[in-house]
Amino acid sequence: MREISLNEFNKLSENSYVLIDIRDEGLRAYGMIPGAMAADIDGEDIREKLSAIPADKILVFYCETGRKTGELDSDALCEGRECFSLEGGYIGYVRNSISDENGMEEKRNKAEESIRKKYHKQLFTPFAKACKKYRLIEEGDQIAVCISGGKDSMLMAKLFQEIQKHRQCSFELTFLVMDPGYNKDNRALIESNAKALGIPVTIFESEIFDAVDFIEKSPCYICARMRRGYLYSKAKELGCNKIALGHHYDDVIETILMGMLYGGQVQTMMPKLHSTNFEGMELIRPLYLVREADICAWRDYNDLHFLQCACHFTETCTTCHEDGTTSSKRLETKKLIAALKKDNPYIEFNIFKSVENVNLDTVIAYKKKGVRHHFLDEY
Repeated sequence: MREISLNEFNKLSENSYVLIDIRDEGLRAYGMIPGAMAADIDGEDIREKLSAIPADKILVFYCETGRKTGELDSDALCEGRECFSLEGGYIGYVRNSISDENGMEEKRNKAEESIRKKYHKQLFTPFAKACKKYRLIEEGDQIAVCISGGKDSMLMAKLFQEIQKHRQCSFELTFLVMDPGYNKDNRALIESNAKALGIPVTIFESEIFDAVDFIEKSPCYICARMRRGYLYSKAKELGCNKIALGHHYDDVIETILMGMLYGGQVQTMMPKLHSTNFEGMELIRPLYLVREADICAWRDYNDLHFLQCACHFTETCTTCHEDGTTSSKRLETKKLIAALKKDNPYIEFNIFKSVENVNLDTVIAYKKKGVRHHFLDEY
C-alpha cells in the first residue's frame, strides 16, 4: 500500500477521506487519532465497514508505526479505491503533535496544575495514601522512578515530583528509562513526552529485545524478568536503594484474578518487596491505590499521547508483566471484571480486599518463603 506523509495527509480536505485504525483493541484503548474509525483488519466485518464508506472518500489506514499498513494488499482490500498507509502510523502522529517547542511549557504547566487541582483527589491523594500506608518513601531514600514511556509511569514521575515539593521527608529521585531495543519512533516518543512534561530522564540501553527474539517458550516472562534485573542493576549503580514501577490498582486486581484463572494460585502484586538478587534494593509501587480510569482521564484532559507498544517484534506487548501475561489476557480479564461489575458494583474492591482477608484456617495449602505448608501438617 502506498504511503502518505503527515504533511500530505494534513493538506487533505477534512471531508475527503476516512481515517481507519486497524490496531487491536488493547492499543486503541491507549488513544486514537481524532475522527478515526476502528476496524479489525483480520475480522469478518472489515469489508462490510469499508463498503459502507462512500466511494468518493479516500481511505487512510494507520497502525502503530506504519509497518503493518504498509504491508497491506491495497488491491484486495480497497478494490480499486484510492487508499493510503499513514507514514509513521499512530506513533508518528503523536510525535508530530508534541514537536512544537513553544507549546511544551504550556502543556507541562497544564499537566501539573491538573494534578494539584482537577485530579488531586483522584490521583495525588491515593498516591500519597499508598506511600504512607505501605511506607514506600522513607527519609534518605534515593528512588529510581522507572519510566517505560506509558501513561502510568509518566504520571508516576509527575506525582513523585509533586510529592517531593511537600518536603515531608528528604529523598532524591532519578528518572530512569531503559531502552531494551525500541525502534527509533518509540524511543523518540518517550524522549519527546519526557521533555514536554519536564521529566529529566536518564536513559540507558540494553539488548533485551534481541536476546528474547528467538525464545519460543514464555518470551514475555523472560523479557520482563530481564528488564527488572537491568533496572535494579542500573539503579544500584546510580546509588539508588529503591526502584518504583507504575503498576496501579487495576493491575493489582487483574493480577489476582489471572493468578486464579490462568495460574491456579492465589497471589497478589505486592506494594513493595525486597529484591532477592540485589542486596539492599527494594521495589515499590506507589500507584497501588490509583485507578486506571482516573489516569486515562488525566491523560485525555491534557491531550497527552504515550507509548503503548514496546515490543519490537510483536508491537502488541506493552502490558507484559513479570508473570508473563500479555495484553490479550489482560484485556480479557478487564472485560470479565467489567461484566461482573454490572451485577456487583463492589466487585473490584472485593477482589482487592480478598488478599488482605486470607483465613489460613480455611486454606488447604500455602507457601511461605518457598516452603510449602499443608493443613494436614497440624490437623
